[in-house]
Amino acid sequence: MSAPVRSQPMKVTATQLPDVLVFEPKVFGDERGFFLESFSQRAFDAAAGPGHEFVQDNHSRSAKGVLRGLHFQLPPHAQGKLVRVTNGAVFDVAVDMRRSSPTFGRWTGLELSAANHKQLWIPPGFAHGFLVLSDTADFLYKTTAYYAPQAEGSVRWDDPTIGVEWPDIGMAPQLSSKDQEAPLFAAARSFD
Repeated sequence: MSAPVRSQPMKVTATQLPDVLVFEPKVFGDERGFFLESFSQRAFDAAAGPGHEFVQDNHSRSAKGVLRGLHFQLPPHAQGKLVRVTNGAVFDVAVDMRRSSPTFGRWTGLELSAANHKQLWIPPGFAHGFLVLSDTADFLYKTTAYYAPQAEGSVRWDDPTIGVEWPDIGMAPQLSSKDQEAPLFAAARSFD
């Protein structure tokens, strides 16, 4: 019988938006494959602070060029999300929607992929979206609140006020009708 695996510390890095964090698990690999600890409540609490309880895990699969977002939920159903990719690659974005924040309206983005194993913590108060860079991508995310349609908000993915610099993938993004009709930042619902 093998010895139990001990919890390994994750590397945690702040982004340009200090509350949005990048988690990089320690990966143990050899010719057989790899092992990583994808989530540790202890490590998460040490980095993001206690009080974030995850209540749901979601999994989406999307084709190249699909752009989902920018979405959020308002209080009392505000969601924090811990997101990662297990197949393929995406460009993942968070936008600060908190009017009282010094980074209100600013964005940060990075590539999440099955190869780099990075995860992004997007706390409540931020809009979130991603663009699929690979032929397909499996996107997993843990949420701190259940989906509540009455609390959902969105902002246009290409809003010039925010100015997200989406990667050029040689094709127009594929959007849902809901995302095509999302309001501009100035008209979008936001947090206090």
